[in-house]
Amino acid sequence: MMNNRQIRLISRPEGMPGKHNFEFTESEVPGLEEGQALVRALYLSVDPYMRGRMNDQKSYVPPYKVGEIITGGVVGQIAESKTSEFKKGEYVVGNLGWQEYSVVKAGQVTKVDPSLAPVTTALGILGMPGLTAYFGLLDIGQPKEGETVVVSGAAGAVGTAVGQIAKLKGARVVGIAGSEEKADYLKKELGFDVVVNYRSEGDIHAAMKEACPDGVDVYFDNVGGEISDAVLSLINKGARIPLCGQIALYNLEKPDNGPRIQGRLLTNSALMKGFIVGDYSARYPEGMKDLASWLKAGKLKYRETIVEGFDQTIEAFLGLFKGENIGKQLVNVADAEKTS
Repeated sequence: MMNNRQIRLISRPEGMPGKHNFEFTESEVPGLEEGQALVRALYLSVDPYMRGRMNDQKSYVPPYKVGEIITGGVVGQIAESKTSEFKKGEYVVGNLGWQEYSVVKAGQVTKVDPSLAPVTTALGILGMPGLTAYFGLLDIGQPKEGETVVVSGAAGAVGTAVGQIAKLKGARVVGIAGSEEKADYLKKELGFDVVVNYRSEGDIHAAMKEACPDGVDVYFDNVGGEISDAVLSLINKGARIPLCGQIALYNLEKPDNGPRIQGRLLTNSALMKGFIVGDYSARYPEGMKDLASWLKAGKLKYRETIVEGFDQTIEAFLGLFKGENIGKQLVNVADAEKTS
């Protein structure tokens, strides 16, 4: 029997999570029954939304249970199969556990074609982050040529895609990020018009006003907090605000008491709409078609920050809240095995 290492949540974090909230465990890989396949994890996705699932509160997905294996996006390879749906050696993606091996049935994972793009893109630009950017920006934000689009968390997997798609639609794009390295990447590699480094600005309100002299037409909000307060003070008549994430608030121990923005939304006839990518599941093929086409044509670029080793998964997750990654944060658990 093969051993299977796993990562479990053993206590709910209060404020910023730490290593003490997690535990590595080990068990035997169970034998397969008919209709099942064994997936060997190659890459694990670590994402900010996972922090919210560590709290015992109602949300759009159930919270993790204490003692259970943490789940998230995984790209893996079929190691063994007792179903006609999958052959040994095929690549798949799905919402699986933070573990080296997972037993799955048909419908739990989707095949990934490595000839179209690197398999890691199924967790990034051609996966949940890319689709989040696509539908949030185009369905809710609806950017028009010449408008100003602001995206916070601009150097993350979602933010980098949002900015590039907005440029494809002819918008002026202002990104907000947390280092000069990120700012240079967004401007020089991805074509953002302006990038504000919120860590180096003494007055974020003044910095945003300078970056957006004609106001803000679309604000793709990934962070919340004081940064969003500054951007929302600049919205134009008819502004659209896709509300995607609130990473600045995820580790607060007390509720956030920020400005009340209803008056500003009212007087500007502005729309703020929260969403999750699952709201658009029926339209995934549409999004994937466009994203893949743009990627193939060189109109979309992506970057990955890959941490090596299953043992480094927790560090990679915690690094999200310190702004250590550019683009999609992944953990390389194992190398693919060649099959004849």
